[in-house]
Formats: sequence, C-alpha cells, structure tokens
Amino acid sequence: MIQREAQERLDKLYKLFKVVAVMGPRQSGKTTLVKSSFPNKPYASLETPEVRQFALEDPRGFLLQFPDGAILDEVQRTPLLFSYIQEIVDSKNSTGQFILTGSNNFLLNQNISQSLAGRVAFLNLLPFSYSELNSSNDYSKLPSDENYYILNGFYPPIYDMGIPSNEWLPNYIRTYIERDVRQIKNITNLLVFERFIRLLAGRTGQELNYSSLSVEVGVDVKTIQSWIGILESSYIIYLLKPYHKNYNKVLVKRPKLYFYDTGLACSLLGITQLFHLENHPLRGALFETLIMTEILKMKEHRGADSQLFYWRDKTGREIDLLIEKANEVCPLEIKAGKTFQTDFLKSIRYWMKLTGHKNARIIYAGNQSQTRSDGVIVSPWQKIKDIL
Repeated sequence: MIQREAQERLDKLYKLFKVVAVMGPRQSGKTTLVKSSFPNKPYASLETPEVRQFALEDPRGFLLQFPDGAILDEVQRTPLLFSYIQEIVDSKNSTGQFILTGSNNFLLNQNISQSLAGRVAFLNLLPFSYSELNSSNDYSKLPSDENYYILNGFYPPIYDMGIPSNEWLPNYIRTYIERDVRQIKNITNLLVFERFIRLLAGRTGQELNYSSLSVEVGVDVKTIQSWIGILESSYIIYLLKPYHKNYNKVLVKRPKLYFYDTGLACSLLGITQLFHLENHPLRGALFETLIMTEILKMKEHRGADSQLFYWRDKTGREIDLLIEKANEVCPLEIKAGKTFQTDFLKSIRYWMKLTGHKNARIIYAGNQSQTRSDGVIVSPWQKIKDIL
C-alpha cells in the first residue's frame, strides 16, 4: 500500500473531532485509507443493497450495531442517517466515533451540513499524487516523463492492479455516467450528458463559458450550470476562481475549468497512446491541468490554508495560478516547454511590476532549476511538492 500524504491529517482530525468525513472521487483510495488507518473500527458499506435497505428502513436500529462508532462507506446513499449520527455523537464526549466516506460532496446538502455542524471534519482524498508514487519503492521505476502521467492519470487501480489506463478509464467514465449521474440527478438523456462531458475535456485549462457550451450541447444555460454542479460535486472537475483584486485593471470574471485527473480528460478526448499526446494541440492545457491538480492534491491532503486563484485582464495578460496565504500572494506560471525560454518570464515580470510583489515561480516541463536575479524561481515539474 502506498503511504498517502493525507494520512497525517486524517490522524489529526480523528483525534480532534467526533466525526471525520473522507470525501473524493470513486476509486481514489478512500476505503483503503480509512480501513488501514482504523483496523479496529467496524465497517459497513452503504453500497451493499441489504445494508443500505436496513439503514434506510431502520436507521436507529442500524446504528445501534455500532455503540462505539464505525466506518460507514459511501454514506451519501443514506442521507437520513446523518440526523441519527448527530444524536449518537452528542451523547458522548469522545472523538473519532464515526468515519464517513463518500464519493459525492455531501457538504452541498444543507440538511447534512446542519446536522453535523461543529461535529465533523472534512478531508478530500484525491487520486495518487506524483510525489506519492515517486516516494514508493513499488513504483520508483516509473518514468519521470510528464506525458506518461498526463496520459495515464493517477487513479489507484491503474497502478495497484496494473490495469492499462486505456482499458480502465473508459469503463470508469461509463460507470460514472450510467450509475453515479443517475444517483445525483435524474438525467433522462445520458448520451447528451456524455457528449457534454467530452466537450468539457476539450476545455480543460480554459475559461468556462456557459453560453458557448449551451449552444454546442443543445441545452439551455441553466441545464449546463446544473451539469457543471454535478461534475464538481462528484470530483470530476474543479473550477478555479479569478483573483478579486484588480490593480486598476479590468479583469476577466469567469472561472477556469480543470479536470481533477488528466488521464480521465485524455480518455474523453480519445488520446490513448503517448504518440497521440506528444503533438496534440491540447498538450499545453493538459500539462497545466497536471500541475494544477498536483497542487490541489497537496492543498487538500496537507490541509494547507492557502487559497488558489488565477488572474487575467482584458488585454489577455494572465498568471496561471496565484497562491494566497497569510496576505502573501505568490504567482506561478506553468509552461509545457522542455527548454526554458526568457519569454516564460514575461507575464511574471509584468505581474511583479504591477503589484510590487517580489516572490514568483515558474514550473516547466524541463529539468533545470534556476533562481533568476529578480527573484523568480524556475523549477522542473517533478519538484512540484516544494510549491506549497
């Protein structure tokens, strides 16, 4: 088993809160992590039909099986349980009573968030990170080439079970659309939804334009917004918000869209081989997505309190990522080129002049590290773990 970076945070939250909820996409390793972390806790999967039926028909009786708490897997399938869990944990002062997992963000359910407010801590567990794979002896011989990870993504079964990504990912997509989407919202025309998600894959790393998507998919803007919400809540896509401070510039206000896993995006785009990717017009956007999601993993797994934004003005000047922490803002530019070029510094230097900030970073697909005279740090993408 690969040591997950989220392990330390999970242990800390378990000692502080009565309930810990581990959320994230399906097959990101949630069940493996919580079962290995708490081997003495009883375990119940709400995916199992008879278990789910018991929990739905007699929630109080179901929870009486676990006087000292339990691991409840895929708990979003039985939202009625949350009020009863509140009643149980309020009767005791001990921490770490229940460990809940879910592949849908049940924080979005107002009733659930109210039931467990102040009692529950949340941890988002995303698929493997590059640093997790690279630090494991079992996977230390994997390539360091970025295209390999863009193509294959980081879902655990591809590595733990050795299933080729071009076999596993299409089945993951099919299962997600045919089962999970129906559970979240009753969408009658799944073919249109599948076309929508494939169109979104072609927009990873780009501003999200609801109107143009509406025209291409053939549904109204409200439907597009609803479907975007579905993909967000099930950890398929992430929306990066624009930075709020304008420095006397007119700013773009749309969010940028990223897939949480580049392998998933590649599969949706029909990119199944490395040679398909090497000269693909979206390779730059996919490399940017790779770096963005690696930073997201670090932020979520470590519990970092930094906020993430992007910045773009109406003239087209852009900073790919702004990392804001304790009133300090660090700009980060992401470049897919393997050879460093001074042109990479153009946007960063404009930002530094505009804002007066001195610290800045560039991540690129090459292998040389540099510290420029103006303080800009240039790093190869494999050193991404040093960013946060």
